[in-house]
Amino acid sequence: MTETPPPAPAVTAHGAASRRAFLGVLVNTAAANVTTSYLWFALTFWVYLETRSVLATGIIGGAYMLLLAVFAMLFGTIVDRHRKHRVMVVSGVVTLVAFLIAGALWLAFPERALLDLGGPWFWIFSGVVLGGAVIENMRNIALSTTVTLLIPEDRRANANGLVGTVQGLSFVVTSVFSGLSVGQLGMGWTLAIAIVLTLAALVHLLTIRIPEARPEPAGERAPAVDVRGAVRAVRASPGLFALLIFSTFNNLIGGVYLALMDPYGLQLFTVEGWGLVLGVTATGFIIGGALVAKFGLGRNPIRTMLLIVIAMGVLGAAFTLRDWWWLYVAGIWVYMALIPAVEAAEQTVIQKVVPYETQGRVFGFAAAFESASAPITAFLIAPIAQFVIIPYMDAAEGKATWGWLLGDGIGRGIALVFFFAGLVMVVVGAAAFLTRSYRVLSRQYQAMSTDDASGADDAPGPEDEASSLAARAGGMADAAVPTPRDRPAAPGDRDG
Repeated sequence: MTETPPPAPAVTAHGAASRRAFLGVLVNTAAANVTTSYLWFALTFWVYLETRSVLATGIIGGAYMLLLAVFAMLFGTIVDRHRKHRVMVVSGVVTLVAFLIAGALWLAFPERALLDLGGPWFWIFSGVVLGGAVIENMRNIALSTTVTLLIPEDRRANANGLVGTVQGLSFVVTSVFSGLSVGQLGMGWTLAIAIVLTLAALVHLLTIRIPEARPEPAGERAPAVDVRGAVRAVRASPGLFALLIFSTFNNLIGGVYLALMDPYGLQLFTVEGWGLVLGVTATGFIIGGALVAKFGLGRNPIRTMLLIVIAMGVLGAAFTLRDWWWLYVAGIWVYMALIPAVEAAEQTVIQKVVPYETQGRVFGFAAAFESASAPITAFLIAPIAQFVIIPYMDAAEGKATWGWLLGDGIGRGIALVFFFAGLVMVVVGAAAFLTRSYRVLSRQYQAMSTDDASGADDAPGPEDEASSLAARAGGMADAAVPTPRDRPAAPGDRDG
């Protein structure tokens, strides 16, 4: 152990006030996520219904994921260098301004001008809405760091489960109400509702107080996008880079489902029925997140994550072995119920082994790779499935070769892709148990947890800055100063 912990606004005391602040931020972020997703999905539905252009919706969706990947590192750097509440407020203000500009464009130009793909106003209007939706995602990175700031270490997995529940709720609400809003009210009223809800979320955010210290200055020559600082923070924890690579690869496999789930589902259901199925199956996010919030992830979240990934692979290989609608729906629901545990495991490990003052950059680093991975696979697998695998399975040779396994129903080409994608996920998840990175990171996580438990009774009094902040906020906090193991020192750590 080092003699003196590095000076930084580390984890605050964890008392009733901190828990209330976290729940307030969680609810507020849920409202903001629902609103931006509601408008973003509505824009996609509106453009397709009015233009019937797959190209336009494809460009819009691809641009969204691409910008998330591009700006995630910048967002992470901003989160580390400023108070989290201020970051959330600025994000909300920028999103509100973007939606107001979109509303002004709607009022200033006729609808046919905004739908003219050959004109500039369609791309300006869509780009403004896109920008507002992307900026709002900065709040999600800030939310992940507030778990470290406000929640005791032994409850962070549970808190991350609540975050998964919130994300699931956002997906359910978006899936159900975006289409209804566009179909029944039109894009103009949908935009107006989004503006009002964004303003309401911003006003509520201003009433929340987060007990946090001002981050240490980054230095005179600190880059706007601190890629080097993020890489340094990741490398400071042995095995963490391998965990992020594994999560990225897992998202690459997930891109197969991203590309082909809708086409397969639309062969089994009508458009209206498929929208309802998505809304119902998205409740799996809520249930899965609630289970993590209740029971946590066990003593080794990394082991839990790998076991769940293997289970997801088995599920992905099996839920289209026959074209039974109930098998497909049940498989999607269980798959979605498992996702929050995987996400919570990654977040819990990062919150444990990465110094608090650099967590934003690490979360941004992870988001950049993971946001880009699924679209890459989706863009690659869609044409391969369309022009190679599906025709092969429709031909006599494919049916004779794979009919014993996949049957002879509709969508057998997509089923074949899902089957092998699931097997790859199983193999990779099982192989990860044999890696040195898994063993090293698991030992590091458990050793730090042991140190936290042994040092819990030695926490200093309210003279500590973080304790004072929490005491002023709630008066009931149990102060806890991070040990050096809570904040593993890395070369140049104070640069962040």
